[in-house]
Amino acid sequence: MIGPEVEELIRMLARLPGLGPRSARRMALHLLTHRQEAMVPLAEALAAAAAAVRTCAICGNLDTTDPCAICANPARATGLLAVVEHIGDLWALERTGAFRGRYHVLGGTLSALDGVGPEDLHIPALVGRARPPEVGEVILALNATVDGQTTAHYIADRLAGSGVAVSRLAHGVPVGGEIDYLDDGTIMAALRARRPAGQVS
Repeated sequence: MIGPEVEELIRMLARLPGLGPRSARRMALHLLTHRQEAMVPLAEALAAAAAAVRTCAICGNLDTTDPCAICANPARATGLLAVVEHIGDLWALERTGAFRGRYHVLGGTLSALDGVGPEDLHIPALVGRARPPEVGEVILALNATVDGQTTAHYIADRLAGSGVAVSRLAHGVPVGGEIDYLDDGTIMAALRARRPAGQVS
């Protein structure tokens, strides 16, 4: 019914998070029937982003500069470090405007079932960054999942005795919840109500 180019477009769209084959077909049809006002500008934006965006060598964020704008901002608190699983979690925290420190993106969580160990994540780099006097507190802003809690406990153990205070997000983050899907008010409440990591079961 359709050519291989359109089939490939649908296949690529279906690989995006939250899109299945049917949603991908609807999106492809919209783009194809609105080529000049939707598809061409989207293709140009994708090409520009692919050429310009890079990974920050310090925190792991995505930006058009390295270091990223957050790491390069002298107004950010250098002694406060929020550890997140993914870049989407970093962006979610930034949307609230409640956190003015720096970040460290792990790139995932520890998972014995998936064979993901500490060396597969940016945990060694975190341990290297989290040293006084440069860093005074590490906030483990990880998702309230089993793997997230396992990772938080592992990091807290690695940082024990380093002289750096370690805290966790508290009220507002439900067990099984993911930070990227929480509303801004919930994230702000969790940041303000953080507590020492040792108090988390």
